[in-house]
Amino acid sequence: MLDHDILIIGAGLAGMRAALSAKEQGADVAVVSKVHPVRSHSNAAQGGINAALTDRGD
Repeated sequence: MLDHDILIIGAGLAGMRAALSAKEQGADVAVVSKVHPVRSHSNAAQGGINAALTDRGD
């Protein structure tokens, strides 16, 4: 049997970010997804995803 500190279901943006954060804190993490991460729903979102990359307030 495999043993991990944290099991994350889903390899979309939220799941992968959670896995990265947990790993940075020293946890042993497993990510399980029904599709390859490149085919995740976050990646396939129509219209893409917008994000602010600065804090200039423009």
